[in-house]
Amino acid sequence: MITSRGLWLALAAAGVVAAVLVIVRARRRPAGLPRAPQDDASAPAPTPEAAPWPPAPVLGVPTAEELERYVPRPSPFGRPASRRLSQGGGPREPLDGAGRRRLTRVGVAGLALLVLAVAGQLLESAVFAEEPFKQATSVSSDPRTLHLQREEPPAPPTPDADCDPPRAVPRVRAVNPKVTRAVNRQWRRIETWLRAHAPRSYRTLGRPGRPGTIAVAEAQMGVRFPDDLRASLLRHDGGLDRARVWGFGFLGASAMSVREIRDTWREQCGLDADEGTGPHADPRGDRWDGRMIPFAAYEGGDRLVIDSVVRDIGETDVEGGMSFDVGGMPLRSYYALLKATADAMENGGTVGYWKPEAVAGVLEWRLV
Repeated sequence: MITSRGLWLALAAAGVVAAVLVIVRARRRPAGLPRAPQDDASAPAPTPEAAPWPPAPVLGVPTAEELERYVPRPSPFGRPASRRLSQGGGPREPLDGAGRRRLTRVGVAGLALLVLAVAGQLLESAVFAEEPFKQATSVSSDPRTLHLQREEPPAPPTPDADCDPPRAVPRVRAVNPKVTRAVNRQWRRIETWLRAHAPRSYRTLGRPGRPGTIAVAEAQMGVRFPDDLRASLLRHDGGLDRARVWGFGFLGASAMSVREIRDTWREQCGLDADEGTGPHADPRGDRWDGRMIPFAAYEGGDRLVIDSVVRDIGETDVEGGMSFDVGGMPLRSYYALLKATADAMENGGTVGYWKPEAVAGVLEWRLV
C-alpha cells in the first residue's frame, strides 16, 4: 500500500495534468484553414490610388546603406523559443485523429491510476487501521513482559493545618511551680559559670519575659508552649547581641525571644506550608511542620525546635529534613537541654559532640 505522502502528491499531480491535457486537446478547434477563393465578380472594384501618406520627410528618405546600420544584431543571450512563446508565435497545426486518441489514452490511464491509488488508501485505512494505544494499569513481575504503568497526575499540595490554626483568644496559663523551681535551679548554675568565665556572654542574657506576651504567641501559633520553655522565657527572654558578642544560646545557636519565636514560626510556615501533608507524611521528617516551636537559631539558617506534641528537641536543616538526634544525642525535653548545658559548663564536659568553652570572656561552643 502507498504510505509515502510525496508519492501521493506526485500521483495526484500526474492525474490532474493528464485530465487538463485531455480536456484542452478535446476542446481545441483546428485553426489556420485556407480561405475559400473569391469570385472576381464579387471582388470590389479597384479604387483610385490616393496620395502617399505620410508625405515624404523634409530631410529626405534614408538610403538602404543607412537603414542597414540600424538593423538589430542577434544577441548571444537570446532565447528564440522563449521569445516565440512570449510573443505568441504562429498557430500550431491541430493534432490528427491518431494523436488525439493517443493523448486520450494517456489521460484515461492517469485518471485510472489516481482512482486506484485513492481506493487503495481508503481500503488500507478501513481494514488495517492502527488500534488506539491503551496504557496498562497493572505491573507484571515477569521481566519478559513489558507493561506500562499509568502515571497518575500529582495531587495538588494540601495546606498544613498546623500552619493555619483557628483564631483563638490569648489566655495566660500558670506554670507548674515544680517546673519553675527546676528550671530556675539550672539557670542559676549557668549564670554562675557565665559570670565567672564568660562575663561578656553573661551580659547578653535577655530580661524576664511577660506571661501575656507568651499567651499571645501561643494563640497566634495555635500551639501550647511546654512549661519548661515558658519558665525559661519568664527568666530570660532569649539572648541579645551586644558589642560584637553573639547572644547566649545552646549548642552554638542563639536563644530567641518570644516575639522572635512567633516571627520565625510564621516565616517557616510561609515557606513550607505545603510540605509534609501527604497520606504518608511524617511531620518530624520533613523540613518543617507547623507544630514545631523554634527557640534558637544558627547563623546558617538552621534552628533548634521543640515538638509541641512529643516535647523533645529537634534541629531543622535548610537543605531539607529534620533530625531529633541533636548533637549526636537525644534530648527528651527543653529542661533536659538546660540541665545538660549546666552540667557541661561545671564539669568541662560536652552535650553530645558540642563542648562549651570560654574564650576571651565569651562563650563558644566547639565541635569535638
